[in-house]
Amino acid sequence: MKQRILCSRIFTLPFYSTNFIPVRASISIARLFTLPSLSLSHPNIIMPKRGLQKCKVEADTDKAASSSSMPSAVAEAVTNRIGGLSIIAENEVHKTISKPKSYQTIANADVENVSETTPKSSASLSKIFKGNLLENFTVDDSTYSLAQIRATFYPKFENEKSDQEIRARMIEVVSKGLGTLEVTLKHSGSLFMYAGHEGGAYAKNSFGNVYTAVGVFVLGRMFQEAWGTAAGKKQVEFNDFLEINRMCISMELVTAVLGDHGQRPREDYVVVTAVTELGNGKPKFYSTPEVIAFCWKWRLPTNHVWLFSTRKSVTSFFAAYDALCEEGLATTVCRALDEVADISVPGSIDHIKVQGEILEGLVARIVGHESSKHMEEVLREYPPPPVEGAGLDLGPSLREICAANRSDEKQQIKALLQSVGSSFCPNFSDWFGVESGDSHSKNADRSVVSKFLQAHPSDFSTTKLQEMIRLMRERRLPAAFKCYHNFHKISSVSVDNLFYKLVIHVHSDSAFRRYQKEMRNKPGLWPLYRGFFVDINLFKANKERAAEIAKNNNIDGNVNDRAKDGLADDDANLMIKLKFLTYKLRTFLIRNGLSTLFKDGPSAYKAYYLRQMKIWGTSAGKQQELSKMLDEWAVYIRRKCGMKQLSSSIYLTEAESFLEQYASRSPENQVLIGSAGSFVRAEDFMAIIEGGRDEEGDLEMDKKVVSPSPISSFKETVQKDKGLIVFFPGIPGCAKSALCKELLNTPGGLGDDRPVHSLMGDLIKVKYWQKIADERRKKPYSVILADKNAPNEEVWRQIEGMCRSTQASAVPVIPDSEGTDSNPFSLDALAVFMFRVLQRVNHPGNLDKSSPNAGFVLLMFYHLYDGKNRTEFESELIERFGSLVKMPLLRSDRSSLPDPVRLILEEGINLYRLHTNAHGRLESTKGSYGKEWVKWEKQLREVLIGSAEHLNSIQVPFESAVKQVSEQLQNIIKGEYTPPSTEMRKLGTIVFAAVSLPATEISSLLDKASIKLCYYFLPSLSVKGAGFVLVENNPKVKSFLKDKDMEHNLKKAHLTLAHKRSHGVTAVASYGHLLHQKVPVELTALLFTDEMAALEAEVGSVDGEKVIPKNEWPHVTIWTGEKIAAKEANRLPQLLLEGKAIRIEINPPIIVSGKLEFY
Repeated sequence: MKQRILCSRIFTLPFYSTNFIPVRASISIARLFTLPSLSLSHPNIIMPKRGLQKCKVEADTDKAASSSSMPSAVAEAVTNRIGGLSIIAENEVHKTISKPKSYQTIANADVENVSETTPKSSASLSKIFKGNLLENFTVDDSTYSLAQIRATFYPKFENEKSDQEIRARMIEVVSKGLGTLEVTLKHSGSLFMYAGHEGGAYAKNSFGNVYTAVGVFVLGRMFQEAWGTAAGKKQVEFNDFLEINRMCISMELVTAVLGDHGQRPREDYVVVTAVTELGNGKPKFYSTPEVIAFCWKWRLPTNHVWLFSTRKSVTSFFAAYDALCEEGLATTVCRALDEVADISVPGSIDHIKVQGEILEGLVARIVGHESSKHMEEVLREYPPPPVEGAGLDLGPSLREICAANRSDEKQQIKALLQSVGSSFCPNFSDWFGVESGDSHSKNADRSVVSKFLQAHPSDFSTTKLQEMIRLMRERRLPAAFKCYHNFHKISSVSVDNLFYKLVIHVHSDSAFRRYQKEMRNKPGLWPLYRGFFVDINLFKANKERAAEIAKNNNIDGNVNDRAKDGLADDDANLMIKLKFLTYKLRTFLIRNGLSTLFKDGPSAYKAYYLRQMKIWGTSAGKQQELSKMLDEWAVYIRRKCGMKQLSSSIYLTEAESFLEQYASRSPENQVLIGSAGSFVRAEDFMAIIEGGRDEEGDLEMDKKVVSPSPISSFKETVQKDKGLIVFFPGIPGCAKSALCKELLNTPGGLGDDRPVHSLMGDLIKVKYWQKIADERRKKPYSVILADKNAPNEEVWRQIEGMCRSTQASAVPVIPDSEGTDSNPFSLDALAVFMFRVLQRVNHPGNLDKSSPNAGFVLLMFYHLYDGKNRTEFESELIERFGSLVKMPLLRSDRSSLPDPVRLILEEGINLYRLHTNAHGRLESTKGSYGKEWVKWEKQLREVLIGSAEHLNSIQVPFESAVKQVSEQLQNIIKGEYTPPSTEMRKLGTIVFAAVSLPATEISSLLDKASIKLCYYFLPSLSVKGAGFVLVENNPKVKSFLKDKDMEHNLKKAHLTLAHKRSHGVTAVASYGHLLHQKVPVELTALLFTDEMAALEAEVGSVDGEKVIPKNEWPHVTIWTGEKIAAKEANRLPQLLLEGKAIRIEINPPIIVSGKLEFY
C-alpha cells in the first residue's frame, strides 16, 4: 500500500511532530532549513492549496541544501523529523478527514489565482447576525469546544527581585556555565504579529484596525524589497507555510505614521523578534539562532544580537551599560557591545540608518549555554540573504498612501491593503467583515466565554486554555476577554457549529505577576502570554464523534513542551530591560508629562519629572541639567500652544526643534540631548485613528499622568512656613479616629510650635476633601489630621493637588500589615478591623454593631485596595508623598488565624465578588444575593465573637502604637526620616574604574617620621644644577605635610584604572569581572609640588590575573591645593622632568589593598 505523510492544518498534529523534542545543536538548524524546503518538494508530503489542481511533485528551487550535501547531523535531524510525522495510508485519509480538500505543491501554484476568495453571501452572513445563533446555542452534554491559539508573543514575566539582584543572578548563571546572556536592541515601535492571511494580523491586544493594516503593508513591502520580482510568489508560499504549520511571527513595527515614540524613524520597517510554532498544543518559541535561520530563509529583517558566555564578558556588558545609560546612542552602544561580546550578529536592519541614533534600550535575557554554539553554526552554514528589490519601483510608500487618503480610517486601511497586493492579502475580512450590502459589527456577545467554559474540551489545548481563563476569572485578574466573529469561518457556520475569535487583553502588569505565583502553585498551568489571540469553535458532537474525542483526549498534550536548555524555571525566565536616558527624556519626561504640564501647570510638571528621575536613580548632575532644560521646555511649549495641549502622537514636531536648538548651545547640551535635528514631518501622513485608540485597541491615547507632590528631597524638613496634612489610607476599624484624638492631646504637639487640628469625616456633611482644602487656606501653617479613610488613587490625587495649591506637605499613616498577593492588608488585619467595628456603639458614622451590613461595608473598603500587594502599596505612597508612617497593628509573635475566622472571611470575599460581578456597587440588601448576605453577616458576628480572645491577643497595645506613630511623625518634621528604597533600579552611571584604598593606612604611612626616604630629585635646589641627595629623614617632606589638611582627599583615596572620557567605555567596562575584588597596590614613591601631591603606585594581581591600569602613570592623589582639580595630578611626572616637582622614593614599597569599584 502506498504511504503518504499528511501535512494539513485540519490534521490533529502540527507540521512538526509533537512527538519530537529537538536536540539543541545542529539539529535545530536542520529543522529550519531543510524542512521548509522539504515540505515543498518531498513526494510524500501533501500541501493544501486553494486551487483544485492535480498534485505535482517538484523540487523547491530555493532549497538551502540538498540532502546529499548536508552535514551528517543535519541529515540525521531531517530523518528524525520525518520519523516523527504520522504516516497515514492513502485510503485512510478520507476516513480521517470528513471534508477532504484538494492539494498541490506550492512551487506550482498559480499566483494570479490566489486573490480568489470564497464568495460570502448575505444569506451566509445572516447566519451570524440575524439568526441569533449564539443566543439559541444551548450548552448540554453534547456540546464541545475547540480552542487553538492563533497568535501570541512571549509570556511577560514580572521580576519580583530588584534589577541588581537579577543582574547578579545572571552573572552567576553565566559564570557557572549554566547559561548564556543574550542581548538584543529594543527598537522603538509597536508589537505586530502575523500568522498568515488566514491566521490573521494582530496588534498587542487588537486586530482588524489601522495598526494591523500598516503592519501588513510594511511586512509585504519588505518582502518586495528582499525578493524583487519573485516577491509575489514568495508571499504566497510564506502565507501557506505559516497556515499549514500553524506558525506566528512577532515583530516590532516601527513607523512614523502611528504616533511618536523617542524619535521618528527615517524609514518604516519591521524587525522580527519571535517565531512561534502554535501547533495544537502549548506554543513553542524558537531560540534566537533558529529565529535568525528562519528569517534568512524567508529574507525577513533580523535584530542585532550579542551573546555573552563568560564571566568577564557578561560583567563587562553590564558595566558598559552603566557607563552609557545616561548618554548612550545607537552608535556608541553598538560599538561598545561589539567590543565586549563573545559573539556579535549584526541585524539585517541597521538601527542607525532606519530609525536613528536615539535608542530605546536593550533587552537582556538568559538562554541555554549551548546558544553560542548554535549561533556559530548558523553563521557558518548560512550566509545572510541577498536583497533583490533594490532599485525597483515598488509603488507608493506607506507615508504617501496615508497622505493621499485622509478622509477616514477605513479609507486608509483599504488603500493600504489594496497596495499590498492580492498575493499577500487576498481578502480584507478581518478589517471589514465579508463583502455584502450590510455593515456588521465584528463584536460577539460576551456569553461566548461562558459557553466556552461550560462546554466539554475536545483536546488537551482546549482543556489548558479553559483552565487558564477560569483561574483568571476566579482570581479577578485585571483582564478582559473580548469576543469577535470569525469571518474566515463564515462558510462553516451552522446552528450546531459556531466560530469566534477571543482576545485575552491584560489591563495591568500586576495580572502577570499574580498569574506567575499561580503557576508556581500549579506547575502544569500554561503561561499568560502578551498578545494573546485564540480561535474558538463551539459545536455539537454525536456519540461517535464524542467517543473519538474522548479517546484522543487521553493523549497528554504536554509532549509538545520544549525543554528549556536545562535551565531552572526561574533562570529560564530571567530577563531585564535596560533603557537609555536620551530616550526616556523624550518619552517619559516630555511626552508623558504633557498632560500634567497643561492641566496642572509647571510646578506639578516639575514635581512629575523630578519624581521620575528619582525613581530611575538618575545621577545628580544629570538631574540638574535635565531640570534646567525641562523648565525651559515647559515655558516654551505653553507659550507656543497656549491652553491647547500638544498631542502626544505628534509631540516631536515641537520637541525635536526645541531639542535641536537647545543642543546647539554647548557640547554639554549636545551630550544631554543625544541627537536632534533629524526631523521627519509626520502631520501630513499620520494614520487616522478614530476614537482615540492606540495599539491596545480600545484605550485612550492621552491618559492622565499621576502628578506627585512637590517634595524635592526625602530628608528635607517639613518647612515651618508650610502646612502639613496627615491622612489615613486605611479601612474602618484601623483606629484612625482614636489615634487622631491622642495626637491632639499629645503635650507639645508634633515637636514644633505649629497648631494641630483634626477634622472627623463622619461629622463633616459637605464634601470632605474640599473642606480640608478650605481649612488649609484658612490655617496655612497648621497640621491637619484628616480623620477619614483615603483608600484610592483618586483621593491621593486630590491630596496632591491640595499640597500644590496650598503649599503643604502630606504624610500618609497606614496600618502595618503583611498583605496578600493582591491586597496590602492581610486577612488577620481584616479580621481585627471587622472585630473592632462590631464592638462599637453609637458610632458617629453609624458603622457599628447595630449596622446590619457592617461586614459588607468593610469588604467594600478592603476591595478598594485590590490589585496591589503590600510592597506596591507602600512604594506608591512613598513615591507620591516622600514619606510613610506605619501604625503598629499585629504582634509579630501571634499565632495563625483560626480556621473558622479564615473561612468566614474567604466566604465573604467570594460572596462579595459574586455580588459585584452581578450588581456592581449596589448595596448588599438590594441584590439577588440578599439572603446570602443576611446569613453571612450573622455568621460573621458569631465567629468573631467566638474568637474574641484570639483577636484581642494578636493586637499591638494601642498606647504603644500611638507612641510609635507620634515618634515617626516628629522624625519626619525634624528631617530625620529616611524612607526605605522603593526603586526597582538603583544603578548609577559609571564614569571610571578605580581601586578604592583605605584612608587610615595611607594616613599612617604619611605620619611615620621614620620612613626611609632614599632619594629625591630637586634640580631647583641645586646650586650647580640637578643633583641627588641621600637622607634618612627628609625635612622637606615633613615641612610639606605639616600644614596640609589631607583628611578630605584621603577619604576618597583611589587609584584610577580607566576613565570613560580618556580611555573609552569598553576600557572601563573591561574591569567588570573584578568588581568588588580585593586588589593589592604597591606605593613606590611620593611626588609633590606646592599645589598637589600623589603617591606613585603599581597594581598587583587578582587570582593570578595582572590588573593593568589604562592610565599612563598609576597614582593615588592625596592632596590638591584650593581650586586645583584632582586630575591635575596626572601632570606630576611631566612637572618632575621640568624640575618643578619633587619625587621621594619609598623603599621598600608599602603594600596596601583596596576593592576595585566603579564610580
